[in-house]
Amino acid sequence: MTRIISVANQKGGVGKTTTAINLSSALASYGKKVLLIDFDSQGNSTRGFGFDITSLAYTVYDACIKEADINAIIRRTNCKGVDIVPSNLRLANLEAYMQSHGVVTPFAVLADALSHLKRDYDFIVIDCPPSLGILSLNALVVSTSVIIPIQCEFFAMEAVASMLSTVNRIQNNYNPALKIEGFLMTMYDSKASLCNEIVSQVRSLFDENTFVTMIPRNVSLPEASAHGQSVIDYRPSSSGAVAYLALAREVLEHEKE
Repeated sequence: MTRIISVANQKGGVGKTTTAINLSSALASYGKKVLLIDFDSQGNSTRGFGFDITSLAYTVYDACIKEADINAIIRRTNCKGVDIVPSNLRLANLEAYMQSHGVVTPFAVLADALSHLKRDYDFIVIDCPPSLGILSLNALVVSTSVIIPIQCEFFAMEAVASMLSTVNRIQNNYNPALKIEGFLMTMYDSKASLCNEIVSQVRSLFDENTFVTMIPRNVSLPEASAHGQSVIDYRPSSSGAVAYLALAREVLEHEKE
């Protein structure tokens, strides 16, 4: 059974796209077949794998409005075992399109598009936008679980509270099977007292739902994206690559459980 994992947080700059790209690559390195869905109109996951988002003939937007078959939109990435459904700025028009065309179930257009997949994947990873609007709602409705990246900074706990409220609403109204895969501490610096304080707060409140793995601040992560690669392919010995491989192992352990 395919596991569908959203990477979501309404706060921007917390490492959602970095996590979506590198978790996908790490899972593939363990022999899993992975489909990454870029569900953010900024198209950063698409660009992070080296695609020019301005030259895409079709994107996830076209699949959602039924203008194109999702199977024809899927592109192979430069990472073995990882395919991608790309995105660009056109996705920002999806909510307006659904309103103007009277779509009856606007929260389920992504689920409908994915129901037509002809290829088998072990994991589908969805990179969500930095908001809790209709795009994130669609992602969470179709997901089996959600990873919530938390940057080690002052306002982190406010973002956690908002995400928990949203997950609870999705569980009650749309997707009772949705689970929290885990809270993921990102941009961790062991020498920064605030980082350690935030980690301590999160673990004290959500110990069972917090990944053991923490993603460090590591220059190889943005460098890899700039080169259109995952960090595992770009610099496999870096602390960022080691961390995402460890995260993938935890996700795979959850699968066994």
